[in-house]
Amino acid sequence: MATPHSSWSEENFSCPICLDVFNSPVSTPCGHNFCTTCVTTFWDDKDQYKCPVCNEIFQTRPDLRVNTLLSEMVDQFRTFTLVKELLCVEPGEVPCDVCTGTQLKAVKSCLVCFISYCQTHLEPHQRVTVLKSHELVEPMERLGERMCKKHNQLLELFCQTEQVCVCQLCTVTDHKSHPVVPLKEEYEVKMAQLGKIESEVQQMIQERQQKIQEIKDTVGLIKADGDRVIADGEEVLIALMLCIEKCRDDLNEAVKDKLKSTEEKAEGLIKELEQEIELLINRCSESKQFSQSEDHLHFLQTFMSLNNPPSTRDWKTVELRHPSYIGTLSSSLDQLKKTLFMEMKKMPDLHSALKKLVHIW
Repeated sequence: MATPHSSWSEENFSCPICLDVFNSPVSTPCGHNFCTTCVTTFWDDKDQYKCPVCNEIFQTRPDLRVNTLLSEMVDQFRTFTLVKELLCVEPGEVPCDVCTGTQLKAVKSCLVCFISYCQTHLEPHQRVTVLKSHELVEPMERLGERMCKKHNQLLELFCQTEQVCVCQLCTVTDHKSHPVVPLKEEYEVKMAQLGKIESEVQQMIQERQQKIQEIKDTVGLIKADGDRVIADGEEVLIALMLCIEKCRDDLNEAVKDKLKSTEEKAEGLIKELEQEIELLINRCSESKQFSQSEDHLHFLQTFMSLNNPPSTRDWKTVELRHPSYIGTLSSSLDQLKKTLFMEMKKMPDLHSALKKLVHIW
């Protein structure tokens, strides 16, 4: 009889129709194997009988026979799989200390023998009278650590003075004058303390989580304030830029108007001077002409009119003054200052900056 091997897999024992482990496997004349129910059901609604794997056609419905060897191997595979699932040690489980080769998982640990047993090796503790008195507990790891290294006895007491686990002999030697209690009693005390510590730690965690949320909320508010300041500042600066542009245009226009007025006045004065020059040139020509006259009577009669200078302005007192732009620039700055005041009122946080700016002005 074949023996299951660890390399076997479910694929080696799967029916090609249901893809599950064989159930009462039978063989067809072409040598393929199927579950009895699967192949018979497959043929029940067919007019022609053929193999579901190789499609070989049979003239009559084949007389199926149980594949004995395959059935035994399937049974052994099922047993092997069940033992592997139920008994083999999985990560985190306690292995049997007696098993050799493949270790099975322990079902009990003995606090007298300090050994963990699988179900098979536990049998003497359930049968032998002396072993029946041993204290069996759920499987535990590191049983050797439960022994007193000095007296090789079970650590079953707790020294409250030195806060260590001790055995019975320790209470009459190194810990003779120390108060000791059973491990279970101290365990309950420490568990209560642990619960309190855990509660305090949870409270500390909650406080820090709240602080994190508080910081995040503060960051959100700061960001919102920053966005608001940026938006308000942009609005103020745009208004100021528009005001500056208007002040510049007004200033340019006012200066140009004054310059035009001055140029027009200068042109008027020049025109008047040119007219007087022309008049004086004519007088000079007349004087020159009469200076060549030999008609004594006519010369004397005309001389009086030539002797009186033509009517002209006293140009010594006439000046072309530079126009003053101070008032124009001051007016533009006043308008800019008013606009700045109006816009800054929308931003109370910048009040100090406004006062410094006004002081400079």
